[in-house]
Amino acid sequence: MSSPMASNRTLIIAFLANLGIAIAKFIAAGITGSSAMLTEGIHSVVDSTNQLLLMWGRRQSRKPPDKRHPMGYGRELYFWSFVVAVLVFALGAGVSIYEGILHIQRPEKAVSPNVAYIVLGVAFLLEGWSTIEAFNEFKAAKGRLGWIEAIRRSKDPPSFIVLLENGAAMVGIVVAAVGVFLTHWTHNPLYDGAASIVIGIVLGLTALLLAYESKGLLIGEAADPDLVDALRHLACSKKGVVGVGHVLTVHSSPEIITAMINVDFNDTISAADVERIVSELESETALRFPHVRRLFIRPMQGAGDEMKKLGETPEMAPV
Repeated sequence: MSSPMASNRTLIIAFLANLGIAIAKFIAAGITGSSAMLTEGIHSVVDSTNQLLLMWGRRQSRKPPDKRHPMGYGRELYFWSFVVAVLVFALGAGVSIYEGILHIQRPEKAVSPNVAYIVLGVAFLLEGWSTIEAFNEFKAAKGRLGWIEAIRRSKDPPSFIVLLENGAAMVGIVVAAVGVFLTHWTHNPLYDGAASIVIGIVLGLTALLLAYESKGLLIGEAADPDLVDALRHLACSKKGVVGVGHVLTVHSSPEIITAMINVDFNDTISAADVERIVSELESETALRFPHVRRLFIRPMQGAGDEMKKLGETPEMAPV
């Protein structure tokens, strides 16, 4: 995935854009009395807060290991990503739907729709700028993977959270504009309240997707299958290894992977040879796969048989 510096640049752009948009939307909501404009302003405030939380999470995730957290603080990023999903659902979706229902029950006559159109137009351009930045960054990071698959396999939540949030924001702006137009055209404030509810539903669905992906990372997701296979092949290539079983990996952060490999060593080699092989594996792994910060080799008799139990062909190496 993309580098932290690139991701922070996108987060900063999104933060500044959303902050400016929120101020403009609140001013327009006060002038027009539009419920959809008010909920769009709340949405932009939530998005601005989310960018700050993601930047904080990224900063905290880089803290070095200590006695209380010997594996480091990498998962701070995943925790704050989950918090962002909860905020989008509770504040973004919840408040939008509540305001929409309230506006339908107690309608207020909207005025000065031109102000709303101008603000929404500027908001759409700013959101579009931020979305393009996030789109280009994620596109470069995903490689040949499809978009859905790239989001599912991504280990860097800010990269897809900003993209999905901005996409939902642009949909919300269009819905708000339609609500303001229909309200002005029909003189029926029902449409403005309905637009607010639709915006809330869009945010709710987006939040559920973000929460689902963030939860998986917070619990612990394995590394890319290609990297797992490469680690297995590397261990198998060593003379003195007769079988390689499970290769267990977990991401502590986008750039920190812990791996454990079950290895069956030839019973005829000495303990010194085993130590030499383990040392070689650690050195070569650090060189070829710098994201694998910790590698644990577990000697295990018949390690290759683990794969047979799963119906897979075990890796075998010549002595």
